[in-house]
Amino acid sequence: MEKIVFASNNEHKLQEVRSKLSAFYDIISLKDIGCYDDIPETSDTFVGNAEIKALWVLEKYGYDCFADDSGIEIEALDNRPGVYSARYAGEDCSFDDNNAKVLKELQAKVNRNAKFSTTICLKLKGETHFFIGDVKGQIVSEYQGDKGFGYDPIFVPDGYDESFAQMTIVEKNKISHRALAIDKMLSFLKK
Repeated sequence: MEKIVFASNNEHKLQEVRSKLSAFYDIISLKDIGCYDDIPETSDTFVGNAEIKALWVLEKYGYDCFADDSGIEIEALDNRPGVYSARYAGEDCSFDDNNAKVLKELQAKVNRNAKFSTTICLKLKGETHFFIGDVKGQIVSEYQGDKGFGYDPIFVPDGYDESFAQMTIVEKNKISHRALAIDKMLSFLKK
């Protein structure tokens, strides 16, 4: 089976990606190639950060790879946290810290519209390709569920009554932003 590096050591992301791609590719993590670098994410866009990570692996380790950058954009917060989603409450914050900050900032807001977005940058055979997945939904006022990670407990996708944190990985992988971007990449890779 052909191997491809996913420029991540995030176990949650690796699990999601492997569940979608493992029938077609052997997904290798950064740890698997000996990369423990703290890859800088200095762009103010998901596209820019995804490309920075993919290029880092290609240039420093010589592997074709793909990288993602994901985040949540909340209308009432002027689309924050955006690219700062992972560290919205500070550099060494937890998922709970980020969720608590969002819920506090939304307390007096009526508009709860939000969008999870993922951009994947694929560096393959000297070419660069981008795949984007978005899912719209609402930020709820309190935690719902204990599965998933990040903002999953406070995000309910449009058309559903459950948060991402109440869904099984199989259910989430049918509709999540990352799943949509991966599906687009997989369709491209199958050509």
